[in-house]
Amino acid sequence: MEQGEAILIGRMRYRDTSLIVQWCSAEAGLFRTIAKGALRPKSDLGTRLDLMVTAEIQWVRSRRSDLHTLTEVRWKKPRLGLRSSYGRLLAATYVTKLVTQVAEAEAPLAGIHALLEKALDHLAEKEPSAALLARFEWRLAQELGVAGERPEGAAAALEEAFHRRLPPQRRQVLEWIRSQSGEADGGAK
Repeated sequence: MEQGEAILIGRMRYRDTSLIVQWCSAEAGLFRTIAKGALRPKSDLGTRLDLMVTAEIQWVRSRRSDLHTLTEVRWKKPRLGLRSSYGRLLAATYVTKLVTQVAEAEAPLAGIHALLEKALDHLAEKEPSAALLARFEWRLAQELGVAGERPEGAAAALEEAFHRRLPPQRRQVLEWIRSQSGEADGGAK
């Protein structure tokens, strides 16, 4: 049995009563677990599997696949502030999807995990900004060794290095930020 602190970054239904849950941990990296019976009405486990939560978890590593068995979850940081605005949730979704797109599965990610945790903690308290996204992209590119000297080209560097477009939530959160600044200026753009 293994245990550690991890951020819940994805979940999907598996059959009628179970969930496949994706985690980001400093020591274990990106990994997936199955939460058997989590969707049953009396399941205590299912109520603790909320996105963007940092939790202390226990799991049993599979010998045959990359899908391990989740046995216990205890919340450490619920980040309830992410639910206070669409922009915060959209930005949190973007940064987690970007990490899953560029990080290697089941490899230690101490720097990337710390960066993701810091970004999610910030978004739980404050609205997203274009500067926050640019800074996150640049720091992530630095962790991965593909950053230039300035933050402005980090998004393009990530796309070029990994031969994949950035998640669509980037464009959506930037549009949301622009729409909010337009409202703050009395509608002038």
